[in-house]
Amino acid sequence: MVKSGFRWTVALLLACLAFTSACSSAPAPSRWDAADTAAVEAPAATDDVLAGSAFNKFFPAEGDGYERIYTQEKSGFAEAKLKQGGSDLAMLSVSDTAANPSAATRYRESDRAIAGYPAAEIGSTATGVLVGDRLQVKVLSRSDDFSPEDRAAWLEKFDLDGLESLVK
Repeated sequence: MVKSGFRWTVALLLACLAFTSACSSAPAPSRWDAADTAAVEAPAATDDVLAGSAFNKFFPAEGDGYERIYTQEKSGFAEAKLKQGGSDLAMLSVSDTAANPSAATRYRESDRAIAGYPAAEIGSTATGVLVGDRLQVKVLSRSDDFSPEDRAAWLEKFDLDGLESLVK
């Protein structure tokens, strides 16, 4: 009986020790903690960010076997798929950099232009222009056959001057 009581006492002490050490130590940071911190430190969106719906009428028109399907629209952003024959060729987008001014910096140092606007390659699959020193217009290849030249040609099909009138 003494052995049984001793075992219970040891088990109870170990359980108490485990409980108190678990409660007293700080929890290990999770992968979500970093995201929460980044969200808090991110620059706040300005009140003058344009509505994404304002951009839609400036996207390239459908036709010649090409289909434009709007996929996302939110404050400061609009996006559409470019399809041909049922296949995704590219993603077309317009975003207002007022909420994220650092997105415009790559264009300010560019020595390349498309349709008179500063242009930049973004990675190996996207090309963009900066309109009115504020609106980023991008074409992102979704097909291996959609080349940088194709992206530049589709950027020229946007009504870039019309987009610029939104920010003047």
